[in-house]
Amino acid sequence: MTTQRVFVARLAGCAVFDPAGDRLGKVRDVVIVYRKSAAPRVIGLVVEIPGRRHVFLSIGRVTSIRPGQVITTGLINVRRFQPRAGEVRVLAEFLGRRVNFVDGSGDAVVEDAAIEQDRHGEWSVTQLFLRKPKTGASPFAKGPTTFAAWSEVAELRMPGEAQSAERLIATYSELHAADLATTMLDLPHQRMIEVAEELPDERLADALEEMPEDEQMHILDRLGDERAADVLDQMEPDDAADLLAQLPPQRLEQLLELMEPEEAEDVRMLLRYGADTAGGLMTSEPIILSADATVAEALAVIRRHELHPALAAAVFVTLPPFETPTGRLLGVVHFQRMLRYPPHERLGAILDDSLEPVSVTASAAEAARTLASYDLVSLPVVDAAHRLVGAISVDDVLDYLLPDDWRTNDADETIAGGA
Repeated sequence: MTTQRVFVARLAGCAVFDPAGDRLGKVRDVVIVYRKSAAPRVIGLVVEIPGRRHVFLSIGRVTSIRPGQVITTGLINVRRFQPRAGEVRVLAEFLGRRVNFVDGSGDAVVEDAAIEQDRHGEWSVTQLFLRKPKTGASPFAKGPTTFAAWSEVAELRMPGEAQSAERLIATYSELHAADLATTMLDLPHQRMIEVAEELPDERLADALEEMPEDEQMHILDRLGDERAADVLDQMEPDDAADLLAQLPPQRLEQLLELMEPEEAEDVRMLLRYGADTAGGLMTSEPIILSADATVAEALAVIRRHELHPALAAAVFVTLPPFETPTGRLLGVVHFQRMLRYPPHERLGAILDDSLEPVSVTASAAEAARTLASYDLVSLPVVDAAHRLVGAISVDDVLDYLLPDDWRTNDADETIAGGA
């Protein structure tokens, strides 16, 4: 096994390969156990495999650990990782803890931990990257950093004191929303709530959209009404409506009153439709432009980074007004079609008016059949007056069709790399 000191925060997200070079997954955490007279021992890695499942990879099956990659023997048990008593995850539970220097020079917060292999092949925590308390009065100042061996510090935790989630959130900052949700769900319960409370509203909204409804409800309950309303403002209207529909009527109305009026109005409209109808599945914020808009203008709108990829695949052209419920739907212009025309071409001249929209009262099954039949990624939804009221994307339909437990469905088996 290649010997090298590796800091855990830098190891997170690194690819895991089998001996043949086939990728098996990526590292999400390092699992350690404490010892009375020595530094904590590394017993394995938490690895995310396809399907966003987090599994345990024993350190005995690891042949090399480097900052950019981990090499294994190629065998991984794909049973979902469940921490046992005495096991501690470095990123999820250890970073952010306070320690005292044994020489009496003060305390510090753990920002990273280095693991290293000894001459017997055993991996352990050998060094900590620490941040001392700030010395300046400025609210933007940070304390100095230092390194310390495990033997030079002792953990300090006051009764009832929660671990800081700041460093953990920084580690997760680049995760895709679905990966962030999965990672949060794998945290100890109280730690998950701490992370949810510290995440920016937009990031928490993204994560909530990827979680099962019962977990969404639980986190929302712990946030308090004002913060919950701020997070709901950042969610897609259809996701916010699905979540609010699970609440008692009194709290639902209370949160709607605290939301931004425009966001609340969209959600109220969606709440009027059944969950198994096109109206219940759609988003009320597709891209809507006039027939006089140009291809260049449409492409500029599509480039907006906050747009969902499925909704950015097409522009819906209507008569005014251009916010749902709009004027009469004239047709659709798909992204690929725009690329075939010069920037100054008007959208009205390149409309696809052959696509039949789905009624807001149509069943979810009908919407799914239409998307599948015409190989679409989004579909316009209209009311009885043929006004555009929203759009259904393929991910909306998949969320409806998949079983409720698809995010957490487990299997007990072992996979081999290259299989």
